[in-house]
Amino acid sequence: MKIEEITLYHVAQRLKTPFVTSFGAQQARQCLLLRLRAEGVTAWGECVATNSPGYSYETVKTAWHVLSDFLIPSILGQDIEEPDELAGYFKGVRGHPLAKATLDQALWDATAQRDGVSMATKLAAPYKEGPRSRVPVGVSVGLQASLAATVATVGEYIDKGYRRIKLKIKPGKDVAVAAAIREAFPDVALMLDANSAYTLADASLLAEMDQFNLLMIEQPLGYDDIYDHSQLRPLIQSPLCLDESIHSAEHTRYAIVMGACDIINIKPARVGGWTEARRVHDLCVEAGLGVWCGGMLETGIGRAAQLALASLPGFTLPGDISATERYYEQDVTTPFELNREDSTIDVPTGPGLGIEVDEAYIETISLQQERFNV
Repeated sequence: MKIEEITLYHVAQRLKTPFVTSFGAQQARQCLLLRLRAEGVTAWGECVATNSPGYSYETVKTAWHVLSDFLIPSILGQDIEEPDELAGYFKGVRGHPLAKATLDQALWDATAQRDGVSMATKLAAPYKEGPRSRVPVGVSVGLQASLAATVATVGEYIDKGYRRIKLKIKPGKDVAVAAAIREAFPDVALMLDANSAYTLADASLLAEMDQFNLLMIEQPLGYDDIYDHSQLRPLIQSPLCLDESIHSAEHTRYAIVMGACDIINIKPARVGGWTEARRVHDLCVEAGLGVWCGGMLETGIGRAAQLALASLPGFTLPGDISATERYYEQDVTTPFELNREDSTIDVPTGPGLGIEVDEAYIETISLQQERFNV
């Protein structure tokens, strides 16, 4: 497919409620959206880099620079048949996985449309079983002002139909928070996400979490660490999940060899796109590690692609792909809704991402845009 035109949008949306983690609070969410046109097909990608470099060193400004000055020029006018060819065009750019994932997603969308299949079906092509029609999902609850507020917020999400709750924690807001939720909701699937807020010296505190029958503890130690997690794992009973420190299939291999985790949160943007995310998935399945799909407050464009990935056979744990109404009053696509009876979301079945994109609305929330033509 000849890449004929790419348009980059810097957009801003307001979250319905502030999302608070150990990095800080976020309510005004910025991201990049990318429209790609190739041989009559219009495809979309989303860059989840946001306002600040808390989760990743990439921000909307750095991603705009890398995309507009390096990545987009490298593929504009080129004939690219499959997404895995992108790595060859990107080899001159070290790092910047969130920026690279934007184009990777758009190529998966474009080539799936060309092939007349959904992105989920195209991703599942190597496996004996096709993609799931629904994927189990949960909700991530940010740090709240009090224990009572945390219990109330979790209760609201359970009432909406969510069966898995992820709580953000940090030093000083950890054991008591988990205890309050477990007491109020003894049967809910519960996990804790530390976003790298602890060190190995906190092992005894993290072991206290074992009493709460957790689904997992996610990334308690350093954001770039694998080794210390391998030392922590034998000291706790709760399944240990890695997130920030897994940036590629190679990092996944390191974690497997070191015995650093039981589970990996596969965020496709963090590993450079859906092509690499599928490789991570395959390594985890082979090694017997659990996998699930994490979220980055995506719009419907990114959420559709997440659902496609999470429909693969290894994704047996509920992901952070909540319904649209969890995040935005108005989204850039038709809404994704929660199936209350089983805490799932339907995987789009139309060609490519299988969604309708509201380009007029994107124009209204766009802070900056640039078009690149052959």
